[in-house]
Amino acid sequence: MTKQTELSAISINDLTVAYNEKPVLWDIDFHAPQGVLLAIVGPNGAGKSTLIKSILGLVKPAAGQILVFDNDYRPQSRLIGYVPQKNSVDWDFPTSVLDVVMMGCYGELGWFKRPSHKERELAINCLEKVGMKEFMNRQISQLSGGQQQRVFIARAFMQDAPIYLMDEPFAGVDAATEKSIIALLRELKDKGKTVICVHHDLQTLKEYFDWVMLLNVRRLALGPVNEVLTAQNLKKAYGGKAGFLAGMNTEEK
Repeated sequence: MTKQTELSAISINDLTVAYNEKPVLWDIDFHAPQGVLLAIVGPNGAGKSTLIKSILGLVKPAAGQILVFDNDYRPQSRLIGYVPQKNSVDWDFPTSVLDVVMMGCYGELGWFKRPSHKERELAINCLEKVGMKEFMNRQISQLSGGQQQRVFIARAFMQDAPIYLMDEPFAGVDAATEKSIIALLRELKDKGKTVICVHHDLQTLKEYFDWVMLLNVRRLALGPVNEVLTAQNLKKAYGGKAGFLAGMNTEEK
């Protein structure tokens, strides 16, 4: 059973974001309850990654309010763990797998205090959870795409945050890795964490997630997957491209 409280993990009111005066997100209202696995889905250019970056303070909105546990979010806080989109990371940066994961504790330590043996052991444990302990001394650039993704998820675990934002965590990974990642995300949910993922595979929505937000510049629908994933809502989000969704066993509402 989904763990929820009356206090929303994230509350967004009337959010608008524009690039070069062109709206990318328009008048978004979004309330994510605590303790859910929530997917953000929509066509290319819908503003999914921009929404994640807006919550993190990486993108400045033109209007609107973003609250985390009913307070303004401070980027230096430990309230949110973040897994960025793979193509936004400089994989050639000369650093080891263990060092990447250790970066997850800098929000608590600050940049000028060296991690202790305790933090190192915790980082190794996080790597073990994602099956990457044996690669901890490997350069991050030497890993496969799926292995790199596991490392960044381990870094997010290192933060031990109540909320996790993940921008396409399954991109570029094989089926076995995808299954292991969703098992880890379910483990976070079982601990009462809120996990919000930008996701593309509509076929796995009902299997992987509790809640879903359909987004296409505007918020089109938000709520439990079984209520939101209807043929009518999908047509609103994907327009004429919704034909390939006919086999998804959605209800016509």
